[in-house]
Amino acid sequence: MGSFSIWHWLIVLLIVVMIFGTKKLKNIGQDLGGAVKGFKEGMRDGTAPDEKPAAPSQVANAASEKNTIDVEARHKS
Repeated sequence: MGSFSIWHWLIVLLIVVMIFGTKKLKNIGQDLGGAVKGFKEGMRDGTAPDEKPAAPSQVANAASEKNTIDVEARHKS
């Protein structure tokens, strides 16, 4: 069983087109292309450095953490 010749692939392609029709195959191709494009954009966005400034609530939480006292640490000493 060697590889298929070009005639085998043409017959398979003809049968697929007859079963699904060109319109459905076009829609499947567009959906697949959109999914690949979205995946590539997601990968590119995921590796980009985060240059957004911190939200005000995060800054307030960071400032309040500097002034906190660990109660249990006071009792241990």
